[in-house]
This record gives sequence, C-alpha cells and structure tokens, in this order.
Amino acid sequence: MKTILITGGAGFIGSHVVRRFVNKYPEYHIVNLDALTYAGNLENLKDVDTRSNYEFVKGDINDAPFINDLFEKYQFDGVLHLAAESHVDRSIADPMAFIMTNIVGTVNLLNGARKIWKSAEGHRFYHISTDEVYGSLGETGLFLETTSYDPHSPYSASKASSDHLVRAYHDTYKLPIVITNCSNNYGPNQFPEKLIPLSIHNISQNKPIPIYGKGENIRDWLYVEDHAAAIDLVFHEGKDGETYNIGGHNEWTNIALILQLCKTMDKKLGRTEGTSEKLITYVKDRAGHDLRYAIDSTKIQKELGWAPSLQFEEGIEKTVDWYLANHDWLENVSSGAYEKYYEKQYVSR
Repeated sequence: MKTILITGGAGFIGSHVVRRFVNKYPEYHIVNLDALTYAGNLENLKDVDTRSNYEFVKGDINDAPFINDLFEKYQFDGVLHLAAESHVDRSIADPMAFIMTNIVGTVNLLNGARKIWKSAEGHRFYHISTDEVYGSLGETGLFLETTSYDPHSPYSASKASSDHLVRAYHDTYKLPIVITNCSNNYGPNQFPEKLIPLSIHNISQNKPIPIYGKGENIRDWLYVEDHAAAIDLVFHEGKDGETYNIGGHNEWTNIALILQLCKTMDKKLGRTEGTSEKLITYVKDRAGHDLRYAIDSTKIQKELGWAPSLQFEEGIEKTVDWYLANHDWLENVSSGAYEKYYEKQYVSR
C-alpha cells in the first residue's frame, strides 16, 4: 500500500493522471491536492470521486506550514507535482503569481518530502515541467534533455527555476527525483484559455478565433492521455535523478492547426466546409512569443518503451467529440473571469 500525492489533480493534465492512477492502482491511496483556482475543477474527476482509494484535499502549495503538516499526516511515499500556473499571457500580466506557485510552491513540496523521507528507498518526487524552459528553436532541430535552458516568458522562467531547484535538492540532499518536460497538451477537460478549447468554444458560438501574429508559430502537440501514460511509466520505471522529454511528434503551425480544427468542426456541426475559417481573426502578437518548440523523445522511447499512440488528426477528432458532447462543461467554465480576461486581450473582437 503506497500513499501518493498528486498536486494540481483537479486541473487539465492532473485530472487525467489522477484518474489513471486511481483506476490502475487500486492498492495505492491517491491524495489529490488542489487549490481549486480558476482552472481547477472537481467535475473533471466526478467519475472517480467516490472510489475508496481516492481522497481530495483542498489546499495551497504556497502555504508551507500546511504542506509540512500534510506530509507529516499522510507520510507520502511519492509525489507527482503538476500544480502550476501555466498560461503565458497570465504570466505576462501577473508574474508574481507564477513566481509564488511555480517556484516557492515547488520548494515547499521539496521541503515537505525532505523532512519525512529518511532515505531514497521506496520514495520518488516527480516534477512535471514544460518544453518552454528551453526557449525557441529555429526552423530545424529538436529539444534534447541536454539542451541549455533559455526561457523567454515569466511562465517559462518560473518553470525553469523550479526544474533547477528540484535537481539541486537531488544533488544536495539526495532527494530521489525525476523530471519530465513535455510539449503542448490537448484533449478533454482543458481550460478554454488555451488555443484548442478556446477555438472550439468560439467556433461553436460563431465568435472570432484569435490567432497571434500571422499564425506561423510552431508547436509540438501531445494528446493528454498519452502524456498521462508517459507520466505513469516514468514514475514507476524512470531512473533516479534523470530528465525525460515527452513529445507528440506532431508539429503544426498555429494557423495550420486552426484550419484543421475548422475543417473538423464544420464536419461535426454539419456546416459547409470553409464556414468556420471565416471566424479566424489575427491579433497583435504576444510579447516574447517563441517561434518553434519541438521535442526529441528518443530517450524515453528507447529506455522506457513509451511512444505516443495518436496522431494529431485522430486526437483532435476525439477532442472535438468530447467538447461537443460536454457542452455544459465548456459553457460553465467559459464564463465569468475567463470572458473578462479575453475581452481585454482581444479588443479587436
């Protein structure tokens, strides 16, 4: 019987990880810690919230005494740390929130683990990070685990800092850790400030689809359930102290992605092909907008045997199907602060 802490488990990626662990490992006691800020939603986990091996705790990783008490109470065997502020635009508007959660919050968790783990045996602190820490690529090349860090936004800088601190705790205190850096995730339950769910929402409502600059920025897209499978594998089989890059091998320019999404949405909504493309609206580019991200996942594939199961066209169809079948979920989370925020960002609407 192991007790596993998953932070940020009510969020997008976190909820998929929680669900996978609760269902796959009935002998584990899964504790989901989430502050339930704007992107955290317990509806994401309503299918497992009554399971006997699952427990939710509301709390803030920025609260060090609370974190210390939590570790003392549960004596966690492992930590999967996904809790983070993650949206670049928000980091530009409010960098301090990202510094507190992504840096200070991570250190609080590291300290909590260090205080109760008297040895590395049977323990693991797994820090989930992003490819954005590596900065921007040119037209060629891929991010490797050895690529130098070169963050360009407050978000990516805060994640880079937390990565370095996790490694420092391993080197200094011998804390058993692993780190993964993943490419852009997409799929069910993603908060609609991100490109794909925002576009699905706007297309369904016949609202403009905002595209930064000329839409030429390139991202590598990873279906969230493939990411959850990789996290499962790294947590159980990854080598202590190692970093693994997790990518989808699905590079798309933003505009090509949106055109594919428009085509899929027109088909699903019974519209004439090309209807949704008319909603595309080009807006002022984001400050410090990296041109291209692309991950080389050779290490995790060769050492652990992981590979993405879906290509983008298949994954995007599954994603669209989920959002259209869960229209109420999308409408509920697309109100209030979200709408006010995007009204300020895209005044051209």
